[in-house]
Amino acid sequence: MNDSPTPSSTSDSASITTVDQTVGRSQRSVDGSQTILSESRHWRDVFWLGIFVIHLIGLGFVLAVLGLNRFKKSDRLNIDKYTNRVWENKPGLTENYWPMYAVAGGIGALLGWVWLLLLGSQANQMMKVSVHILTTYLAVISVLCFWCDQFFWGVAFGIAAALQFLYVISVVDRLPFTMLVLQKAVKMVWSLPEVMRVAYVFMLVMLLWMAIWSFGAAGVVASSMGDGGRWWLLVVLSVSLFWTGAVLCNTVHVIVSGMVFLVLIHDGRGSPSMPHKPLMNSLRYAVTTSLGSICYGSLFTAAIRTLRWEIRGIRSKIGNNECLLCCVDFLFHLVETLVRFFNKYAYVQIAVYGKGFNRSARDAWELFQSTGVEALVAYDCSGAVLLMGSVLGGLITGTSAGVWTYTKSKDRVIMVGSTAMLMGMILVGLAMVVVESAVTSIYICYAEDPLLIHRWDAEFFNQMSETLHQRLQHRSARAREVLTHNRLDAHIQESLSI
Repeated sequence: MNDSPTPSSTSDSASITTVDQTVGRSQRSVDGSQTILSESRHWRDVFWLGIFVIHLIGLGFVLAVLGLNRFKKSDRLNIDKYTNRVWENKPGLTENYWPMYAVAGGIGALLGWVWLLLLGSQANQMMKVSVHILTTYLAVISVLCFWCDQFFWGVAFGIAAALQFLYVISVVDRLPFTMLVLQKAVKMVWSLPEVMRVAYVFMLVMLLWMAIWSFGAAGVVASSMGDGGRWWLLVVLSVSLFWTGAVLCNTVHVIVSGMVFLVLIHDGRGSPSMPHKPLMNSLRYAVTTSLGSICYGSLFTAAIRTLRWEIRGIRSKIGNNECLLCCVDFLFHLVETLVRFFNKYAYVQIAVYGKGFNRSARDAWELFQSTGVEALVAYDCSGAVLLMGSVLGGLITGTSAGVWTYTKSKDRVIMVGSTAMLMGMILVGLAMVVVESAVTSIYICYAEDPLLIHRWDAEFFNQMSETLHQRLQHRSARAREVLTHNRLDAHIQESLSI
């Protein structure tokens, strides 16, 4: 069924009336919210904070050992004698590959910084480029892999290009609304230059950790271990880097969400009711009492979100294939259940109320479902668009490092290129997350009290309300269609049995 728009009033009063009648909103007063925001915080999800810290310390030691063992001297630490059944006699040095990772880190940071610098004027154009260029770039990488006799990676990137193309086709009708939401999120972030400075600082912190991480990764690539052993070690190191990068991204997410929520609640940054030093308070909570919740959520949220986007895209284009639809529906409901406990909107609840991650995710999802805003959230593709930008940045970074590696050591291109791609994705993602945080905060505020958005931007409020009205009508029509279809099937079966 096509999502054809239905006529609705665009006046302020009509929009407010429609939204209030369709979904009962609870309204929040500024004084009440300020009281909640100023409550004392308790440490949450401390177990996962401990695991993350132990993981960082242990991994830092392992990285130092792996890098030093091949730094300026082969087998400096005499590790080879303990693994003589696994390792091969292929000499290599850490410093042969470490500069390639340095280039990857530099390109990734440059892309992230450029994106932040162009946030106010060219962000929409850059996001449109990310959506439309990513498929082509993946296809080009696939061809290059086949040219380098890397059949497996050529097929992998080819499948990725096909999936990306299918996803964009499946959500093309949602892109205008998505770009509108992103444009307003950029407007909000651009009015808060201090949050962009926070992103710069966290990118620098990530670069410092990547210097250590790439030292160990370069030692693995240069080692005399067989390809199988090298790949297993690099996979473990990549998972660790992904978790660390996700923690830093979500820490920025919590800081920015707290700031945006305060601005909307207090009707502007210059409001007399605005708390003193709100950014420092958000930063303090994010790196202390709420850090355990951030570490916990960072393990699962990104993977579940990506899976949900893909399943939604496939589900909307299946048509009347009952068997395939049944299988996809099973996966869809399974992922939807997981989303209740792992979603990006939890970070706004963490920022504002200091709750644990699971409770925050559940409360955010129940808020969306009870108010009907979940229909609007499901229609929006802003997270996927921002992820495409991060992936494109990672691909550019990985390609640059891979091309240099090809001129030095052809059999190490995929190893260096794939890990460099992950580095670029994380660094660009740190820049993208400031916009995503504003998007999530806008939706939470709209669900809690739509008038917060109306006071901030009346025209945007009208557009959101109209789109929500259309989505709720669309869902009602689909529900009636399914009910009619089921009744018809039951009637036919009853007639046949007679």
